[in-house]
Amino acid sequence: MSEIQGLHHNAYRCRDSEATRAFYEGFLGLPLVHAFEIRETKTGRDTRVLHSFYQMKDGSCLAFFEVPGSPFDFKDQHDYDLHIALQVDRETLVAMFEKGKQAGIETRGIADHHFIESIYFRDPNGYVIELTTPTGKAPEILQKAKDEAHGILSLWQDTKPSD
Repeated sequence: MSEIQGLHHNAYRCRDSEATRAFYEGFLGLPLVHAFEIRETKTGRDTRVLHSFYQMKDGSCLAFFEVPGSPFDFKDQHDYDLHIALQVDRETLVAMFEKGKQAGIETRGIADHHFIESIYFRDPNGYVIELTTPTGKAPEILQKAKDEAHGILSLWQDTKPSD
């Protein structure tokens, strides 16, 4: 059995491929590295979809599907519903915070989560994008979290409110 080696890409729907490119490539600086049109599904159904990929330094990508005329519930997401967190260094975090404010992009932060500091933007599709940098306390906090994770999950399962 092979082990999972890392993230290749995460894929999301987008309203407009050019507006998405302007945010991810133009604002965040993730280069557009691949785009292709899909005219037929694997089951032989006719379609018209654009699939685009924006690459991060480690080679993984954020990908988007634009599907004109196909119903999809785009809405402004809450951080706890759906967000994409990308790691940067502290200098980049501060610079991007200022860049977001100056560009008139919805920008929140800098939030101190003790093991990380984060800023938040909203992309043209309503998704929350978090840029985060580890603090000096991160290694010890994350080790403690790892040690306690199964116990916390088990307690949650035993005590969570029912639906």
